[in-house]
Amino acid sequence: MSGGIGDRFQQETKYYPDRPFSSVEHAVRRPSTYKEYPGCSKVSLPQPKSVSDAPLASVLAARRSVRDYLSKPISLEQLSYLLWASDGVSGEAYGYQFRTAPSAGALYPVETYLVVNRVAELQPGVYHYGVRDHSLDVLQVGDFAHDISYAALGQRMCGDAAVVFVWTAVFDRCKWKYGQRAYRYVYLDAGHIAQNLALAAVSIGLGTCQIGALYDDEVNKIIGADGVEESVLYMSTVGYPIG
Repeated sequence: MSGGIGDRFQQETKYYPDRPFSSVEHAVRRPSTYKEYPGCSKVSLPQPKSVSDAPLASVLAARRSVRDYLSKPISLEQLSYLLWASDGVSGEAYGYQFRTAPSAGALYPVETYLVVNRVAELQPGVYHYGVRDHSLDVLQVGDFAHDISYAALGQRMCGDAAVVFVWTAVFDRCKWKYGQRAYRYVYLDAGHIAQNLALAAVSIGLGTCQIGALYDDEVNKIIGADGVEESVLYMSTVGYPIG
């Protein structure tokens, strides 16, 4: 069956060799690359460093989706490394900060939020990753294990995991340059980041499970996204595997 909104999206965001692609970069002011929370408390993260020398081939071979987790908390050092490895700053040149994950046009529309259940030295709650200075913005303190599980269509692992990574897109960061084609790119960007996280977690003895089945509005409510200019794309659980 064809003709649904997904089919139209695929057809209407195509590039064609005989048509100029839709770009709005000359008509729209470029949005900021960084989301700021000036009124929030901040948590400084340790300098990210790998605590593993596992070779890439063994990490790739060992990666599996993990849905059952121990109640053991992960350390703040581990979380710092995972945040950096998934989408942290890897270098600077020509006035730009580059990330560990690729992004279309180096526009970096994806934001990272955390629903923390059990992380040493952090209160349970909702946090935003400040990528520019490698810190956490404290958005809400409290137990959101049930809320995030419900928002993931009742998947209990979201409450059992030590932390849930939530990735959103600030759409105008990509639409500014690529117009409607941007909606393809933000999902690709999120996929790159999620794979980085999955491999980095395995390298330090942790497991992940990537989640696309979720109630968008319920997740957005937890992290404070409006669902229009910014909305959830993807999530991942992280924790110590059982067995």
